[in-house]
Amino acid sequence: MPLPKAELHLHIEGTLEPELAFALAARNGVTLPFKDTEELRRAYDFRDLQSFLDLYYGLMAVLRTEDDFAELADAYLTRAAAQGVRHAEIFFDPQAHTARGVPIGTVIEGLATALDAAERRHGVSTRLIMCFLRDQSADSALETLESAKPHLHRITAVGLDSAEAGNPPSKFREVYEAAAALGLRKVAHAGEEGPAAYVREALDVLGVERIDHGLRCMEDPELVERLARERVPLTLCPLSNLRLRVIDLLEEHPLARMMDAGLFCTVNSDDPAYFGGYVGDTFHAVREALGLSEDRLRELARNSFEASFLEDDEERRARLIAEVDAYDFGVELQE
Repeated sequence: MPLPKAELHLHIEGTLEPELAFALAARNGVTLPFKDTEELRRAYDFRDLQSFLDLYYGLMAVLRTEDDFAELADAYLTRAAAQGVRHAEIFFDPQAHTARGVPIGTVIEGLATALDAAERRHGVSTRLIMCFLRDQSADSALETLESAKPHLHRITAVGLDSAEAGNPPSKFREVYEAAAALGLRKVAHAGEEGPAAYVREALDVLGVERIDHGLRCMEDPELVERLARERVPLTLCPLSNLRLRVIDLLEEHPLARMMDAGLFCTVNSDDPAYFGGYVGDTFHAVREALGLSEDRLRELARNSFEASFLEDDEERRARLIAEVDAYDFGVELQE
């Protein structure tokens, strides 16, 4: 049985495996620019974030109906549960779908079909986080929030993703203020390809509760001290950082140094179909590459539940943390 964990940085569109992409393309009459799944997998050799995003958005063309989104989410939950995920907070990108003529209600209700059944089918509790595309306009983000209002009972938080360079968090101050007024929690990608200053902006201008990525905070010792003091969760994605050339070798990832500095770190998979592994694979990879001890792995798992938006179910949070504390790593090694 794998170490129990929560996943807090997961883009549902980034779980679209080549096999499902081709199946949905056939169902929906979409022609993909790839001969077969193997040719598509070979395209997953990314130069940087933008080269990934180009393929990522292109493949979304196969997602058309509520059933498509439900099937996508259920496929992720099946894989995640097998790797020890007991709670998942899932990002989705409505603008990438509405721009293709897919109504936001189709996206949200399709995902909700799978998420509503997740605890019964997979033993995984879930939350849904609606992300704004930072390379789109602030007005587009406001329009997206407005269009989501009939579905807010499905949404826990808002987030900010896509191309970071040149798109500072402050661009989205107004939509984050509007989201807070609606009772939504707030997270944002910052400090992946953007500078440490973007992490500060996300905290001070947007008022976020978690920083997604954030590894470039290590370039600013004063910011590191603040993040540790305020215990701001960081949702790190080491395999993503490797595949997008943020780091050259996994052994160079700052995760261990960040934990040494007292930062509140979690480990996540980001876009696992594209980056070579789901969250259990990521735990295994960083354990091997960075020589993380069992205590460090347990800390990362405990952090994931402590950083989650489970305030409405503290009993579940406490139960899951107790499972982490009691976990026998010998069981995992025997499997």
